[in-house]
Amino acid sequence: MPEALRWEFRPLKRTASLADTTCLGGAAKPKRCEVFRAMLLTKDDDGLSSELTELDEEQLPEGDVTVAVEYSTINYKDGLALGGNPGVVRDYPMVPGVDLAGVVEASDSQDWSVGDRVVLNGWRVGESHWGGLAEKARVKSEWLVPLPEAFTTQQAMTIGTAGYTAMLAVLALEDHGHTPESGSTVVTGSAGGVGSVSVAVLSALGHNVVASTGRPEESDYLTALGASEVIARSELEGAARPLGKPRWAGGIDSVGSETLANVLSCTDYGGVVAACGLAGGMDLPSSVAPFILRGVTLVGIESVEAPHERRIRAWDRLATDLDVSKLESMQEVVGLSDVSRVGEDILAGKVRGRVVVDLSA
Repeated sequence: MPEALRWEFRPLKRTASLADTTCLGGAAKPKRCEVFRAMLLTKDDDGLSSELTELDEEQLPEGDVTVAVEYSTINYKDGLALGGNPGVVRDYPMVPGVDLAGVVEASDSQDWSVGDRVVLNGWRVGESHWGGLAEKARVKSEWLVPLPEAFTTQQAMTIGTAGYTAMLAVLALEDHGHTPESGSTVVTGSAGGVGSVSVAVLSALGHNVVASTGRPEESDYLTALGASEVIARSELEGAARPLGKPRWAGGIDSVGSETLANVLSCTDYGGVVAACGLAGGMDLPSSVAPFILRGVTLVGIESVEAPHERRIRAWDRLATDLDVSKLESMQEVVGLSDVSRVGEDILAGKVRGRVVVDLSA
């Protein structure tokens, strides 16, 4: 964690802001802006700080839809933002949170009406546009996706960006011909958010899932999600051979680096691997051997700016292919005051599954 970062939890306060200017409806009849709670990241000469505070609705950024946020999440990227890691947050002050689910409160868009249930993943919210770790969010209408009837807003955030990304990876495997009959499917980082949903969805679709994890104590958890086999992360560590013994026909990797290289090395002829994460590093110390000698396909998964149609497809498939009864075991529900602590935990690899933030708590 950068030395200059200051973690601060202060009593809720009003920011020294627009309360006495833009929130006035005239000298005779002062107007009170509605206030809401938010986690706010600020930067000054002393470094970065994070605090739970109150903001005025007038301070929300530009957008044509205002959402009353009911639930948000803490993802790995949120942990980086909360930890002050450079390259994540583009502008300050910033409300972090790359996910949100809630109800449309006001709309200037013909696509959305007051009362619509919506979900948002990505689009640089929490990075360059205020995100979901607040009771209100004002966003662009094209960033929103209708929340399937199958899910509550809390369940939608148990899925979150991680689960939506996992579904994009599953769709990529299918689009490249990978089926349960093709052979086993390996999932790396399987106890994390992307991994947990990947295991649950793949097993529901009939795949033989090999779950790789560095936390052997999570074996029962992964088996309950549907994993047929749990292997140690160490089996995929170290320098990868150009070609290893074939062990699976496909895979979903959220780790990168040596782990992805070893997954590719052990992928059978004609197999396909979807890469969607870099928790282990951005490098890929592999060779061309899996690609030119076994015809392996490596598919990159990008979720932040994915087209609207692909997002709809992913959420529709989650509604039909994810057993909602398994979501309960994946989630930890916290309040806004717990966000900073959990941000540290997620970077340290201490979080299992998904962390859901209840904005009413």
